[in-house]
Amino acid sequence: MNSPKTRYLVFFQYFGTKYSGVMETLTDQPMLGVQNYLERAAQNLRPVTPIKFYVSSRTDTGVHALCNSAHLDVQRGVGKPPFPAGVIVAALNYHLKAEPIRILSAYRVSDNFHARFSALSRTYIYRLVTGCSHHSQIPVFERDLCWAPKGDHLNVPAMQEAADSLLGTHDFSTFRSVSSEKPFKSPIKTLAQADIRPSSGFMSHHYEYRGLQFWELEFKSRSFLYRQVRRMVGALVAVGQGRLAPYHIKELLEMRDPLAYPLNTMAPAAGLFLKSVEYDDADVDTEGNAAE
Repeated sequence: MNSPKTRYLVFFQYFGTKYSGVMETLTDQPMLGVQNYLERAAQNLRPVTPIKFYVSSRTDTGVHALCNSAHLDVQRGVGKPPFPAGVIVAALNYHLKAEPIRILSAYRVSDNFHARFSALSRTYIYRLVTGCSHHSQIPVFERDLCWAPKGDHLNVPAMQEAADSLLGTHDFSTFRSVSSEKPFKSPIKTLAQADIRPSSGFMSHHYEYRGLQFWELEFKSRSFLYRQVRRMVGALVAVGQGRLAPYHIKELLEMRDPLAYPLNTMAPAAGLFLKSVEYDDADVDTEGNAAE
């Protein structure tokens, strides 16, 4: 008889430009999902049954993750003990070394743990840069990692005032993508954080002489609707540019209609990062269990 399955929670990051998103795609597609590469690497653990990654947070083509998460079950052959968490991290990273994907840490979790449904919250960051009159002025090390909206200046206080109206529990239908794959999903979400601040990236000071300023918009909620963050960011940038007033954001929220969202306003994918996925400490026993 084979050994019982062992469930692991893994945290991982990726540079999303070359992938169709995080979710698995058919292998004959020109761009594959991050999940395809994770599962391909996991088969080198030589499990009794194929390993599937259950990803906590979906990200689209071009979206990056500082830290996403997933759970997986690993079943070994007769008499073989479960892998230590450190072996999972080292083995997966070894077989992922050709890809901009890295396993950050791993934990053994209970059999009823689910990376998606056990998550308490998700935090996203969107990066903006101002001072670029043309996209060619974006520093080479920042390409595909930020958005440079038109104009040399954003009214950040007005943007923060508008962002404050998004806080709390609302029907976010206006900020849901019209092409949402799951229109039956509840649009009621509780936004716990919506902050705008200057970016403190370690290279920022190299760009100051060029008049470039980087900004981070950070949002936290238990879950988000499809493309909700990018649509919120786009509307807030429109406020910063003076195309919308802060009170317009509240009006859009109250319309509860995705078709009411201003055309050609959604922020592009490149500046969006999934920053973190949070869990209850009781679900993830970290002592003696994690591997970095």
